[in-house]
Amino acid sequence: MSNSIIFTLNDEEISYSGDPSERLLDHLRDQLKMTGTKCGCREGECGACCVIIDGKLINSCLVAMGSIHGANIQTIEGYSKTKKFEILSNSFESVSAIQCGFCMPGMLLASECILNDNPRPTETTVREGLSGNLCRCTGYNSIVKAVLIASEKGGDLW
Repeated sequence: MSNSIIFTLNDEEISYSGDPSERLLDHLRDQLKMTGTKCGCREGECGACCVIIDGKLINSCLVAMGSIHGANIQTIEGYSKTKKFEILSNSFESVSAIQCGFCMPGMLLASECILNDNPRPTETTVREGLSGNLCRCTGYNSIVKAVLIASEKGGDLW
């Protein structure tokens, strides 16, 4: 009997046999060298460490490795290879929604989840969907605008 935790990460099967209480955030950054997932508060408050687990936006700093057996996880590294990322990234750039960039991986993944849940969101829906992600540079208006632009440009992708 194996004690391995098996999960899918960016469409690749991963086997983990370490400490089940290790944070997913730490494993991604320290062992797998996926530094696109940022380490901010380690308390689930800032959204910098967001990943998508089984279609839901989750703060990886709050996830123990022992809880992800069988899960499908997408990080910004995997998402950045998609057409949806290209549309979102271009939309963010078009309205200067990116400044320092620290929050961008979490913001982009949050935007993906918003658009997956509602391909034609209202401004209020976007603001609510982004509320778990902190940005100290942009003031959020340009980020909200970028998500709304991506909604229009994305057509039937979401």
